Amino acid sequence: MTQQRRTALLRLLTLVFVLVLIVGVYLNRERIQELYHLGYAGVFLVTMLSNATVFLPVPGVMVVFAMGGVFHPFFVALFAGMGAAVGEVSGYLVGFSGQGLAERSQRYQRLLEWMERNRRLSDLMILVFAAIPNPFFDLAGIAAGTLKIPLWRFLVFCMLGSIFKMLAFAYAGRLGLHWIYGLYQN
Repeated sequence: MTQQRRTALLRLLTLVFVLVLIVGVYLNRERIQELYHLGYAGVFLVTMLSNATVFLPVPGVMVVFAMGGVFHPFFVALFAGMGAAVGEVSGYLVGFSGQGLAERSQRYQRLLEWMERNRRLSDLMILVFAAIPNPFFDLAGIAAGTLKIPLWRFLVFCMLGSIFKMLAFAYAGRLGLHWIYGLYQN
């Protein structure tokens, strides 16, 4: 088997793996939400699995919000950010595999062209897109994989941005719980 065929087979297997993972997580989304009973490890698992879906929303941030009211919000955000970054590798792998799930999207094409022209700023783009709640982060992950940005760099900047975002949700959950608790105390 030639190197080119091995590469094509690896890319195809990667795409199949990611698609099976996405379908499995989406079909079991209610059961995944129950993992919060595992504490911080559960927060990590829920956010990892909810971010492993590409273009199919699984509300992991709702668990972060709720767990911020139960556990220490900083550690909830830390574990949730790490889980989110690991989960986002699925989008990166779709782009790395060379299979065009998003190639027809005009937004994806603009983002890919911008990231290609501004390679030095692509890390910052990953960080910013991960830090704000938006439905387009999967496109950034796919673009990062397509551009063959080193996986370790993608993970670092995705994790940093995700931790910032999860801090906001976890502390909002903590404040919300204290507000509700204070409301019932009066």
